[in-house]
Amino acid sequence: MVLIDVAAELAKLKRFEGRTPASTPAERKGSSTKLAAYRDATIFANKSAGRGAWERHPDGDELVYILEGSATLQLFEESGTRSIEVDKGKMAIVPGGIWHRFHYPDGVTLMTITPGKSEYVRLDIEDPSGVEPERD
Repeated sequence: MVLIDVAAELAKLKRFEGRTPASTPAERKGSSTKLAAYRDATIFANKSAGRGAWERHPDGDELVYILEGSATLQLFEESGTRSIEVDKGKMAIVPGGIWHRFHYPDGVTLMTITPGKSEYVRLDIEDPSGVEPERD
């Protein structure tokens, strides 16, 4: 059994202001944490303000829960980019293999359950599909 005091873990995080797709791990340090492993996924928490990089998760769907603030979730699909507003108390399930990114200029605190490996495009571009992704 694993018991996680989410409020205590969130209190340890500092909000990273001015995040961009190219922000380095050193710049992001202290703004996110791995809460636990869960099945074939990892539970993360993050506090940031700015714009995230494009990412996708080939191994399955990602669950994103907004704890504080709001964000625009952009999904890059065959028909084009779709934007969805998500705010406190809302949960989004991003289908596996779909490129997505968040814009959160006023800041957001979120928790994710992220499956397997992730792929990233750390460029500020509108179409990530033609770029060779970084893998973790």
